[in-house]
Amino acid sequence: MQYEHHDLVHEFPEYREKIHNLKMTNGHFKKLFDNYHKIDKEVYRVENDIEPASDTTMEDLKKRRLALKDELFNILKHNTH
Repeated sequence: MQYEHHDLVHEFPEYREKIHNLKMTNGHFKKLFDNYHKIDKEVYRVENDIEPASDTTMEDLKKRRLALKDELFNILKHNTH
């Protein structure tokens, strides 16, 4: 089974423009965004048997990705620009 990336624009398509703007203007958002995508790529590689990892490692990666996603969503939801 082929797993997909969970990139932020596909997760929150209604915030596409806001994501782009925040990446360009908000250093904290950009750092979180970059970390989210780095972890998402790691999860993708493990899920698709490109890179081996233990179940514990995979669970940790998914929890970190979810925490970043929640934080990014809160910034998107509360940012008025």
